[in-house]
Amino acid sequence: MFEWSEEQQAVRAAVRKFVEAEVAPRVDELEHGDVPPYEVIRSLYRTFGMDQLARDRFERTLAQRRAAEAGETTAPATGGGERPGDGGAAAMTLIPIVELCRYCPGIVTAMGVSIGLAAGTIMRRGTAEQMERWGRDLVTFDKIGAWAITEPNSGSDALGGMQATARATGDGWVLSGNKTFITNGPHADTIVFYAKLDDGSDTPPRSRPVLTFVLDRGMPGLEQSAPFRKMGLHSSPTGELFLADVEVGPDRLLGTPAEAAGGQGRQSAKENFVTERAGVAAMALGVIEQCLALSVQYAKDRTLWGKPIGEFQLVQLKLARMEVARLNVENLVFRHIEMEAAGRSLSLAEASAMKLYSAQAATEVAMEAVQLMGGNGYMADYRVEQLARDAKVFQIYAGTDEIQVTHIARDLLAR
Repeated sequence: MFEWSEEQQAVRAAVRKFVEAEVAPRVDELEHGDVPPYEVIRSLYRTFGMDQLARDRFERTLAQRRAAEAGETTAPATGGGERPGDGGAAAMTLIPIVELCRYCPGIVTAMGVSIGLAAGTIMRRGTAEQMERWGRDLVTFDKIGAWAITEPNSGSDALGGMQATARATGDGWVLSGNKTFITNGPHADTIVFYAKLDDGSDTPPRSRPVLTFVLDRGMPGLEQSAPFRKMGLHSSPTGELFLADVEVGPDRLLGTPAEAAGGQGRQSAKENFVTERAGVAAMALGVIEQCLALSVQYAKDRTLWGKPIGEFQLVQLKLARMEVARLNVENLVFRHIEMEAAGRSLSLAEASAMKLYSAQAATEVAMEAVQLMGGNGYMADYRVEQLARDAKVFQIYAGTDEIQVTHIARDLLAR
């Protein structure tokens, strides 16, 4: 795949029309925190029938899970609409991400965490009963999800340094701990919560199993903070979670008893790292495309010493480097779509490489757009100011640049 197909271009055009009509005029409201992003996301889902598609896909996946639990064999479910080699579902998932990020990357962060991480974890790891209880409302965005793994004292050492604990009681569990930088944390209805097993054994804390639980807003002992103030992504509410001896039943431990007993939380988290990092490349592409478009137009319109600044070679160099970055990141997105169409998933190292390059490229392009526009670029009215602030987080969340380097290098050295 070296370009978007005609069908994909038609979808992009339709999504772009929606974004320019429904999102672009509200960016200031979203940026200033006047409105959370969730109704905009729901409007997107209704407009393009994404809620019904998600509902249909959910029912197929649920039927499969029930059959598997009953010992039956069924054909794998698909997202629907895929043709061999065209990347079907993967492309249709990434296109809205790219288009939304041209104006408001925070919306994508809020949507991606709820759908991709919270709902995705439940749909991959939950029992049929758990999927029906929590999954359906999350995949259709009727409810908001959060994925809680990061802690104040762990950060990049999310699994090894985790201090949140799960202590078994006679008929359930008691959860304690504190999570931070949690996207959707202030507003989440459903929370996927990771905790270390506290069984009183001599096993070093770093090596203890990680368990995954599903929590609901309003549970006794669970406190969700107000949104943080941040450098960027103002349209994506981020907060903190406090758990003080939260009592949960065994039904909230994700997976079958046998799966849960194995402490599958570590593998569950790593699966999500791959999903999250691949998504950042599509987000980066949207930011790069918009910054480049705005910069080209500015270079044509802005005059200096009697001629458009686009005629100056240093400005041309900036534009050329932006275009190189756009092509490279777009090709990484295309590669991901092709791999999905071929039935192959990214390895953790591949996803890390994809995320590392894309995040750096988006940050550099956005900052160059600010520089190209000079004083105007520093003003909020010119939008590259916002995109530059938003792009910076690509190098931080879903694993910092330094963590991506570690995962890539370890893979190379293990060969």
